[in-house]
Amino acid sequence: MTAPLRIGPYAIERLLGVGSFATVWLGYDPALDAHVAIKVLAENWSHDLRVRERFRDEARLLRRLEHERLVRVHAVGELPDGRPYAVLAWADGGSLRDRLAAGPMPGPTALRLLGEVCAGVTVLHRHGVVHRDLTPGNILFRSAGTGTDTASAGTGTGAERVLIADLGLAKALAAASGLTARAGTPGYMAPEQDDPGAVIDTRADVYGLGRLGIRLLAADPHGVWPDPPRSADVLRLRDGVPAPVAAVLIRATAHRPADRYPDAAALHAALNRATNPVRQPPSPAPVTRRRYRLPLAVTIVAAVAVVGAEPGGVGAGPPGGGTYTAGPLSVTLPDGWSATGTAWAGQYGVDGETEPALVMSPQPRRWAADPRVPGAFVGVSASTAARTTPAGFLAERTHGDCASTPARTTRQAGVEWTVVTYHCDRGRPRIVESAGRHPDRAALLYAQIVPPVDGAPDFVDVLLAGVRLR
Repeated sequence: MTAPLRIGPYAIERLLGVGSFATVWLGYDPALDAHVAIKVLAENWSHDLRVRERFRDEARLLRRLEHERLVRVHAVGELPDGRPYAVLAWADGGSLRDRLAAGPMPGPTALRLLGEVCAGVTVLHRHGVVHRDLTPGNILFRSAGTGTDTASAGTGTGAERVLIADLGLAKALAAASGLTARAGTPGYMAPEQDDPGAVIDTRADVYGLGRLGIRLLAADPHGVWPDPPRSADVLRLRDGVPAPVAAVLIRATAHRPADRYPDAAALHAALNRATNPVRQPPSPAPVTRRRYRLPLAVTIVAAVAVVGAEPGGVGAGPPGGGTYTAGPLSVTLPDGWSATGTAWAGQYGVDGETEPALVMSPQPRRWAADPRVPGAFVGVSASTAARTTPAGFLAERTHGDCASTPARTTRQAGVEWTVVTYHCDRGRPRIVESAGRHPDRAALLYAQIVPPVDGAPDFVDVLLAGVRLR
């Protein structure tokens, strides 16, 4: 293959790779004084309008999502022969396929890398996109030397960013079924992707992530290839990888989509639990008193219906400390904070009504929308307590774009809380998720907390100590 001298305004230096649908060249951008990767549609596919549209879809998706865990698009263009090309950020660290060809990684390093890949795929799933082709060749590394590369995976010599690439087969969830061409790479492709009439959703990516995990973490990955094992007893992991991870990979690669984790965030949370198990408090004995209810706060922007007011108004807790009550909930307010009563939208009790919750903050009505404002969302739920444990509930409340610390437990006011802290590169720098089962009632207490930047080290524990049921 003869290298072109130029593609558009970019000088071509060498070939980076050749795939089924495209060729990738290393180019130089004189205006930015930077290297770029230029992906050009393969000549033998240029006549296929469907493939051309897929190629353009990739650039559009990456440009629309514009996320640091995904390969960035700088520009798009068209060659004189009509073939489209996309100018991408150059992943100077190569691909995971290259690294695996050089030899296996240490077990703990490979496990951390799998978590980074899950976090990247979580970004896609949050935007309603299924990748459908998660393979080692589509996991890239870039040196974390730019202003946007603020987090590292610790997977090589120096800080690196793990990037998800090659979305050419990705589709919006609304249009991800009925594709007639085989979409995916054998060995990593979910079984349902072989069925042209199957509905392909995020669980197909979970399968690919599970297969990627087996390739990274199995003591003998080739011994369990191409068919994944059906039992955790069969899957022997490499040194340094906790044994419970095997069961997570087995579930992720289940043949039936319904038996897998629902998406990349749930798989990531399961890996974290398997790597950092925490002791679960015993389930309380059933009681006959009235059940209390509380809605699910998926993220900081919790879906709540505020029925209180700003400090000093009707239904507002007093500014400057004191206590506030909302239904069965009672909280001690930090100095300068007030509270409003809420309904936890989307969470319903046995009587069909939303379960109670409250928001407390120096500015309760601004807290959900303004990342500069500290605060907390607190609620109580009998329906949640009936279906899961505190740790299980927190596993549903992960923040895939943030780094989490190992879960800890703290006993406050008779409640044993499970607490997970997330450190984020953008938005709120720290988000604390906490849940505990009430010792005397069949109810789960939940608190999502954004501590003040200058808050005391024990701010979270003090706040939890003030959460009570009347």
